[in-house]
Amino acid sequence: MLESPDNEILQEDIEQAVAQNLPFDELKDSRVFVTGATGLIGSQVIKFLLCLNRLKNMNITVIAFARSKEKAKKVFPYLEEEDHLTLALGDISNPVDYAGEVDYILHGASPTSSKYFVSNPVETITTAMDGTRYVLDFAKEKQVKGVVYLSSLEVYGTPAEDAGMITEKDYGYIDPLSVRSSYSEGKRIIECLCASYAKEYNVPVKVARLSQTFGAGVEYDDGRVFAEFARCAIEGRNIVLHTEGKTVRSYCYTMDAVTALLTILIKGKTGEAYNVTNMDTAISIYDMAKLVCELQPESGISVEKDIPEDLASFGYNPEMVIRLDATRLQELGWQATVDMQGMYKRLIASMKLEK
Repeated sequence: MLESPDNEILQEDIEQAVAQNLPFDELKDSRVFVTGATGLIGSQVIKFLLCLNRLKNMNITVIAFARSKEKAKKVFPYLEEEDHLTLALGDISNPVDYAGEVDYILHGASPTSSKYFVSNPVETITTAMDGTRYVLDFAKEKQVKGVVYLSSLEVYGTPAEDAGMITEKDYGYIDPLSVRSSYSEGKRIIECLCASYAKEYNVPVKVARLSQTFGAGVEYDDGRVFAEFARCAIEGRNIVLHTEGKTVRSYCYTMDAVTALLTILIKGKTGEAYNVTNMDTAISIYDMAKLVCELQPESGISVEKDIPEDLASFGYNPEMVIRLDATRLQELGWQATVDMQGMYKRLIASMKLEK
């Protein structure tokens, strides 16, 4: 059975990624535990692993850790028929309860909404902290071969104006008294927690610092800015910016992020961090909005600005230029495959199917 039967764009992504013949032989006959299993990244990791089984006969058992059986069945409609996929129900705010053996863990459970970081800063911090501690204790108990924690480019804060390419050793300023920092400061302390478990308990955990990641499989009502731009193109609405749009970031396609995470899981060095990004995608928010308009000329849409007085309520980060350097990850044998235009073309095509 196909891994993404309801989305042919995502299915094509998955099969093309498997066809890259990346060095994932160590996963053969293994058991991989994925938290955040129904989220964008977690679900695509699982679908990729199941496709490896189907096309490469890898015999990987995937344990999907999720809060809701109903949502899991929606994301994985073949859940009850797929012998290599097991659902473990639980909340990351509690200790992980799973009796079976586990070889690898990918920890992706995390809030992702900027507005949530502002409205629920305490929960943003405590859920991430407690959840990761429980996952690391679980990894220690199971004596796993590898763990990857999904961190974020937000650990870099606001870089200096002349920072250039940001390597894993470069850090900018974060205001600890801003509630919006609940996410970025939370990611920083959790990375330190990961390094501490690696040092004190020999837990083989590695950190993946993802740039903003999108592509096929994003839900139609996703609240993040890249999805709003795509919706505007689909619905023929002008793109309305609530900032000047000067922030520059680099981005990564979803399936490229999946192969990066598995590369870090298998080949990454314990206690180290790796930037996950396509270094050729750095673009400002404003220019990205213009690009989307140009990709859909038949829609006749344009970019507008409507900057509110209470900008902080939107949960936006300060304007900055942050271009991540993925050289360390590339040295493990990984390469990005989809550029910004391709990312949006496939995102829009996929969202039309989700509509």
